[in-house]
Amino acid sequence: MTTRALLPDLAPWRASGDFRKLWVSGLVTNFGSFLTFVALPVQVKELTGSAAAVGAIGAVELVPLVVFGLYGGALADALDKRKLIVWTEAAQGLLSALLLLNALLPRPVVWPLYVVAALSSAVGSVQRPALDSLWPRIVAHEQLPAAAALNSLRWTVGGVAGPALAGVVVAYAGLGWAYAADLLTFVVSVVLIVGIAPAPASHEAAKPSLSAIVEGARYAWSRKELLGTYVVDIAAMLLAMPLAVLPFLADELHAEWSLGLMYATIPAGALLVSLTSGWASRVHRHGLMVVVAAVLWGLSVAAAGAVANVWLVLLFLTIGGGCDMVSGIFRAAMWNQTIPDELRGRLAGIELLSYSVGPQLGQVRAGGFAAWLGVRASVWSGGVLCAGAVGLLALCLPKLMTYDARTNEHAVRRREQHAAATKAVKG
Repeated sequence: MTTRALLPDLAPWRASGDFRKLWVSGLVTNFGSFLTFVALPVQVKELTGSAAAVGAIGAVELVPLVVFGLYGGALADALDKRKLIVWTEAAQGLLSALLLLNALLPRPVVWPLYVVAALSSAVGSVQRPALDSLWPRIVAHEQLPAAAALNSLRWTVGGVAGPALAGVVVAYAGLGWAYAADLLTFVVSVVLIVGIAPAPASHEAAKPSLSAIVEGARYAWSRKELLGTYVVDIAAMLLAMPLAVLPFLADELHAEWSLGLMYATIPAGALLVSLTSGWASRVHRHGLMVVVAAVLWGLSVAAAGAVANVWLVLLFLTIGGGCDMVSGIFRAAMWNQTIPDELRGRLAGIELLSYSVGPQLGQVRAGGFAAWLGVRASVWSGGVLCAGAVGLLALCLPKLMTYDARTNEHAVRRREQHAAATKAVKG
């Protein structure tokens, strides 16, 4: 295989101006969001001196994420997706402005930080399904795996470089500058997204309601290969996400200096896969790849917990991050290539829950196991449980294992619909 074959497939970037604008917009706001992601808990720590108060930020974000993620999916199907993204992006900018104003007060107040965290979680949960459901409209059907890889690259670049940049800004420039920079990124993003073509609702789309959300859930349940992608991801994150115990793992290995590297390993592994993702466009057994990658993620985490050498821990966590990214690329490809346009937003809302709630609950699992079994046992046992659970799920969901993008009836139907729509536009 040549080096060129490993490089990311840039076909979506070259073919679609809207893809380029949305991609750059996401990259810009990703950096800004990491500034606030780091600055907010730092400010709560400075104002309260309480670890529990810092941890409460995640608690106030969880319920809005669940509720508004599902409702946001229904909104994405019923409204113009571009308008919904623009308005929610502007709302996020307003929330950054509120954080900036609070930081500039002679005596900043604590409670607005929790209110903004909850509102930001709600607005982001409304926006994400619209974003996820817009990609299949602006990218050719056969280029969707490449688009998923490029989007993963955007996120992983932010995941590696964003926290590092945020740490420097917060430490040397101050909280106010971090919030101001985040506000500026939202302004830039809105300008870019306004230039994207309108994305009105499909004629078949249902109005946002509880029954519409239930309709989306029924469709997901009827598609066992889709259901498989959700439950595999939840199992992987719930059972094997080790982030909560990394500070204790570094202490136990007498390598406190390695904590920052430990946090960087998973996004670094994901970045390496994204940078060499050209092969992904030539793979068609997406379900099989999701399962294999999730099992390897679990085994990599188990290995990281079993070894006593900190450099091996860093290596195995990096490998795990790469495996998780492989799973993510092919989950996104299956979603984008098979879900009907009129249901895409509601299914994106379910996807949001599958890859957001799992990691958060996984922190509870890791912490509880660490208190019960010990830190290293918490890590390796979670990895083993993940590999076993994913294997059992694969046996229970044969449609996931046999999924082939070339022959799957839903993929074929979407491909034909996309080709007909493209022909109609050109004709």
